Amino acid sequence: MLENEVLLIVGAGHAGAELAVAARQQGWLGRIDLIGDEAVLPYQRPPLSKAYLHGAATFDALALRPASAYEAAGVERHPGAHVARIDRAGHWVHLQDGRVMPYTKLALCMGGRPRTLELPGLNAGATPRNLHCLRTLSDADAIRAGLKEGTRLVVVGGGYVGLELAASARKFGAEVTVIEALPRVLARVTGSEVAAFYEAVHREAGVHLRTGSSVERVELAGDGVITALVCASGERIAADIVVAGIGMLPNVELALAAGLAIDGGIIVDEFSQTSDPDVFAAGDCTVHHSALYNRRIRLESVPNALEQARAAASMLCGKPKPNCAVPWFWSDQYDLKLQMVGLSQGHEACVLRGDVASRRFVAFYLKEGVVIAADAVNRPADFMLAKRLVAAGAKVDAFVLGDESVPLKECLPASPVGPSTVAQALCQ
Repeated sequence: MLENEVLLIVGAGHAGAELAVAARQQGWLGRIDLIGDEAVLPYQRPPLSKAYLHGAATFDALALRPASAYEAAGVERHPGAHVARIDRAGHWVHLQDGRVMPYTKLALCMGGRPRTLELPGLNAGATPRNLHCLRTLSDADAIRAGLKEGTRLVVVGGGYVGLELAASARKFGAEVTVIEALPRVLARVTGSEVAAFYEAVHREAGVHLRTGSSVERVELAGDGVITALVCASGERIAADIVVAGIGMLPNVELALAAGLAIDGGIIVDEFSQTSDPDVFAAGDCTVHHSALYNRRIRLESVPNALEQARAAASMLCGKPKPNCAVPWFWSDQYDLKLQMVGLSQGHEACVLRGDVASRRFVAFYLKEGVVIAADAVNRPADFMLAKRLVAAGAKVDAFVLGDESVPLKECLPASPVGPSTVAQALCQ
């Protein structure tokens, strides 16, 4: 590393901000430029649908670091800047405002964007002012401005964001309806047992759930505002505010145009390096091979973004340390903290530990007797042990796993087994 080298980071979310500071801490001697398309300091996104939305947290509490931290690390911030093109041959990045910035090493931490709600009745290129998504600070501000007692909020999508938004809106006394096309909420991320629990919780809180229901069209007023959504069943749901929470698309267009390898995301290795040795990537816009699950995965999570950023920083500074973290996530709804580890898709059995009625339990997901994932509701200590079980590829008797008289710690194997042996080998 030389002092005249430049690390240019595109994207100032969790991954970009972490990489900028971590690279300096790991020993990067040259210049560090951090480009962000928003005009504010890098901030936490998860609270946007929770504490920030219902007023329990201010923006100051959301900021990942104060401005002084970037100054102390010698990170040059470029807020409100948009990248138009990457010139890999010349090692240049072209901005939309005409500026051209050089790089020695480039890091793409561009995250993703919400899927657009496209329905009959909506005019292409003319988004109704009461139709929102929730990804940025300005999105949250726009939604919060319309929430009050009696506001009719309709959320399209019953995933994490949709349900968190529903819980926050109920704090305002809003009338909330959640429309989910799949047979249950959280269908892509949890098992049916946990989904059923959360459906009951939301209904008890006064949320109207419409699962297995798709929106057929929207009705607009003369000024272009959405007045109602009409479901395929014929049900008409009146709305003052509509929020689309129907998933996210990774921002890969710049990388694709630059000729980097793409497969549902920017392909990176365990060091967050792309198909170009001078280009790294981290966060929601990436895909990587998981030794634990023996397949390529894309994770939309803050922990993954941070781990990939730290792996990139270590590699950039000549101290390679592979990212072999087990995927984990969390969601706060009402007084419930849901902590998830691993990926439950393809599980063959679900074992419950604890009483669901007490609102404190763990759902373990097994495949061929191996714990591949777990969802913990208000059981933080058990969640930490569940992370170890998943990381170890623990094979546990289902009866023992569900028996609370047996300490969960006793289910941990003496040594790793199964696919996680590969993951552990990567971490040596």
